Amino acid sequence: MNTIKRFLFKDLDIRGQHLQLDDVWQKMIEDRHYTPALIEVLGELTAMTIMMANGLKHPGKVIIQIQGQGPVNLLVVEATHELQIRGVAKTNAVLTNESTLDELLGDGQILMTMENTLTDSLFQSYVDREGSTVTEAFEAFLTQSEQLPSKLWLAANEKGIGGVLIQQMPPSSGKTEEDIDGDGWNRISTLTETLTTEELVSLDSETLLHRLFHEEVIELFKPNTVEYNCPQDPERIEMMIRSLGEADARKLLEEQGEIVVHNEMCNFHLRLTKEDIDRIFGTTAH
Repeated sequence: MNTIKRFLFKDLDIRGQHLQLDDVWQKMIEDRHYTPALIEVLGELTAMTIMMANGLKHPGKVIIQIQGQGPVNLLVVEATHELQIRGVAKTNAVLTNESTLDELLGDGQILMTMENTLTDSLFQSYVDREGSTVTEAFEAFLTQSEQLPSKLWLAANEKGIGGVLIQQMPPSSGKTEEDIDGDGWNRISTLTETLTTEELVSLDSETLLHRLFHEEVIELFKPNTVEYNCPQDPERIEMMIRSLGEADARKLLEEQGEIVVHNEMCNFHLRLTKEDIDRIFGTTAH
């Protein structure tokens, strides 16, 4: 599936988004050996990053990162305006399967960066660590920053990630007091509270929204596809080797037999031989 879809309760002035990833998420955590607790936190952060990127009105990307003060040094997720994602968690200690967010990150802060490539500008803001989960922190952040009552449900396991966001908008112009369903927000929120982790991570938008709101009038918009994109970018690595300098590069090559570059974000090793170094520096000397 790997899609995010907007929906609208027009009669209730409630808008929402539903996200579900399976194999895209599995690619992102493949061979990482994360614990279930770390998968949950990184998955929730990934879902939130995608939701924020889905609202970008310009070319660019959203980066959400947490510099941890506990056994997790860093959580970082990027999502472009085209919903191409990548992310990683870095740890400095053995984690237990039952670790809480506070135990994983200590007093680490959540920083969100929104990048506009048209204007080459950045907007950054810190997200208060309210509550005990990523979900609670961003629910409070959205309510405050967008000045709209917001409810957020996020879930993640090794199979997939899912999320539902609903927001109460101001009454549509022209609506009278009699037109407003005073119980609408509470009703939709209560129905969504019944979601289970399994439903969030496995159900597509049509199935999930019908299961929850089959008695409501709901408008579904065209889904946007999410992709995992973490290219090896050999040109960037070659630039890094050039910046090291030919003498140091050849010294390292002589000591180790090869130069191994590890990309933590994309989880791959690139091995450079003497032939690679000759090509990078445009010589066959030595």
